[in-house]
This record gives sequence, structure tokens and C-alpha cells, in this order.
Amino acid sequence: MKTEDLLNQIAFIKEIDKVKYIQRKTKLFNSDRNENDAEHSWHLALMAIVLAEHSDKPIDILKVVKMVLIHDIVEIDAGDVFIYDEVKNHSNTDEERLAANRIFGLLPKKQAEDFISIWEEFEAGETNEAKFAKSMDRLEPLLQNTSNNGGTWKEFGVAYDKVYEKKSVIKNGSKSLWNYAEGLIHESVEKGILKKD
Repeated sequence: MKTEDLLNQIAFIKEIDKVKYIQRKTKLFNSDRNENDAEHSWHLALMAIVLAEHSDKPIDILKVVKMVLIHDIVEIDAGDVFIYDEVKNHSNTDEERLAANRIFGLLPKKQAEDFISIWEEFEAGETNEAKFAKSMDRLEPLLQNTSNNGGTWKEFGVAYDKVYEKKSVIKNGSKSLWNYAEGLIHESVEKGILKKD
């Protein structure tokens, strides 16, 4: 056993406990309590396992699970950016890159490189695994908002066009999940919990 590697891994494990304190804008299903990043990542991991058969392409499910479990760790330093934020872009930022280097850099060198590589692959969204992982990341808040009578859409005045644009990423990983999600979006408009101009 390499004592230095173990100590570095334990330092990383302690550091990522902070993910539990990062509050997201979305709320738990049928609840008024905000979800935290740890709950979100856990939920996505289970969703990926349960829904893997709906991926349009063959995927390495373990890699998808790794992606969704680590994708928001950078928010320990960079903070959570609301997907519908009008000021700050939700795409990969310099702050997130610095955070990835610092936090994953706590790990032994090879492990740090692997984690950064997985995080970068998720952010790029080009591989089959990344596309499916991003489908999960966009589907979960949609399910939450529809269970909460509009949830953050109502709270922050998010319009149909914005929701449709952001959620359409789901189709890159799964046409069947996108068909389901698109149905929920249209149903939300009909119910009046999502405004369409």
C-alpha cells in the first residue's frame, strides 16, 4: 500500500463532502426543499443504470455512472450555475477548469488525470457515454419541475422556448427518452405550468 496515495485519496474524499452543501435551484420531487449536488449526482447515477437500455448507442454504463457522479464536483469552487441563468453561461467556464485541476488534483497523479479526463469528456458531450450522461442531467430536473407544478420554471419565469432548447439535449443520447420528455414539456404548457409565447 502506498501511504501517500491513500492519504491523498482520503483528502479528496473529505473535500468532496462539500458537494452535499451546494444547493441547486430545482427542488426534490413533490417538495419545496432544494436539491443539493450530491443528491442530484446520486439520482443521475441510478437513473443511468435504470434507463441504460434506452440509450440509442451502446454505452459503457460504468463510465456513464462515473461521469454523472463527478460532473458537478467542480461546483465546490465554481458554484452552481442555474441552467436558465441569463447572465452567466452554463457551459464550461474558466472557474470550473481551475476547480477541476485543484479538486481532482488532490488525488494521486494517474487517478487525477483519469477523473479530469472523464469530466472533460462529459463537458464536451461528444461520446456516446457523455451524450447519455447529459440526457440524464437534463431529464432529472424536467421530472422535478413537472412534479412541482412548474417548479423553477414558475419561480424564475422561464419560458417554453428556453426549456425546450435546454432539454432537447436529451435526444442526443436517447430518442425514446426525448419523446417522453417532449411530451412532458407539451403537457406542461397545456396545464399552464410552462408559459409559451
